[in-house]
Amino acid sequence: MTRPRTWLTTALRLVAGIAIAVPAALLLGASPAAAHPMPHSVVQLDVYKDSVTARLALPVGDFATASGIDLTTVKSTALPAKSKAIRTYLAAHIHPTTLKGQAWQVTIGALSLSRTEQTSTGPYRELVAKAVLTPPAGADVRHFTFDYDVIVHQVVTHITLVTVRQDWAAGRVTGDGATQVGTIRLDVRHMKVPPLTVDLGKGSAWRGFVAMLQLGANHILTGTDHLLFLLILLLPAPLLAAGGRWNGGLAGPRTALTRIARITLAFTVGHSAALAASALTRLQIPGRPVEAFIAASILVGAVHAIRPLFPGREALVAGVFGLGHGMAFSFVLAEMHLSTGQLASSLLAFNLGIELVQLLLVCLALPSLLVLARLRAQPALRVTGALITATAAIGWLADRLGLPNPVARAAGSAGAHTTGMLTVLGVGAVVALAAVGWTRAARQRQSGVTELETMTEPAV
Repeated sequence: MTRPRTWLTTALRLVAGIAIAVPAALLLGASPAAAHPMPHSVVQLDVYKDSVTARLALPVGDFATASGIDLTTVKSTALPAKSKAIRTYLAAHIHPTTLKGQAWQVTIGALSLSRTEQTSTGPYRELVAKAVLTPPAGADVRHFTFDYDVIVHQVVTHITLVTVRQDWAAGRVTGDGATQVGTIRLDVRHMKVPPLTVDLGKGSAWRGFVAMLQLGANHILTGTDHLLFLLILLLPAPLLAAGGRWNGGLAGPRTALTRIARITLAFTVGHSAALAASALTRLQIPGRPVEAFIAASILVGAVHAIRPLFPGREALVAGVFGLGHGMAFSFVLAEMHLSTGQLASSLLAFNLGIELVQLLLVCLALPSLLVLARLRAQPALRVTGALITATAAIGWLADRLGLPNPVARAAGSAGAHTTGMLTVLGVGAVVALAAVGWTRAARQRQSGVTELETMTEPAV
């Protein structure tokens, strides 16, 4: 009687074990990626002399869970209706203080909605908010306590990454990339969100100066439009105009060098004056008209290289058009919101970087320009270069007037190939100098042979 029961009990136990073991194996063997990771928040800090600006990037889903303000279906046009509630909530959860506990002032500024993507989460919507953090008078902006729990106080798995994007005194001026300062997350042991101690180190005016010097050098080196304008004006400098054409012969070496120097100097004076005036007075100049003016100046220079429009007055034209190029340079400084002292130092360093690279490029292009003017193929090469430049200028002009086109994109991307451009100019300079040396040596040999023949010729 007991045997069938034992068999039945064993069978039931086996079935129950299988029923438990199979789901457990599936759960234990499941990939960690099966759990849906949530996006994290990012706080980007821009450090100025007397304040810190924070850009908050907040996932809309977690923000709604923490604040009760649902933005998942809200369009950008409807965001102003919720802006007051959003600013009130943010201000209540951002509390920076000095290391001694003195509270900073927090002002919540512009709000916007956008779509973004993180590697582990895929695309999602985020709320972007700008906050200005102002310390008490005389307090250190480089060392402070950041008490921040915008989302993490309610969403316990949430993480906030705090980074520095711009810090002039530390040499970070481009705004490209970011340096991580720390991470804000829930301390599960004590169930609290500990504040982050921000330590940006000791900044210096010298580091800011060097960074701005490098920025100026990179700006002119990658600014294809600025380089094209200068080079296209220098292209016909060794030539003389006659009858509305560049067929008046060649200018002497000294004359050609003088013209090139005057054009370069005039362009330098023009853009330096405009850069200083617009930056120091903090003029609010609309960008699109200035950029269109630059494209038009390149087009005028290209036409002049084909047919002389203002022969002998290239330096004057370079100075006038240089004013527009200088205003474009000032846009870079205007975006940094520097103090007056930092701005003056940055202006000097930025302009010095521009001039050093400009001088280097002119010196590399000079031998090729002088040799090119003496080649039989000079007219064809000059016109071809001018037509290519004119095409790029027309593309830029159309793009900056509101008509995007592939020509403008291709011309703009040329600035990314600075190494190739420098290599071509360097090789051209070496070849040109070698050609000049070979020609002089050949002339000296020919002169020596002629002199020897004259000396050995019998007297009549």
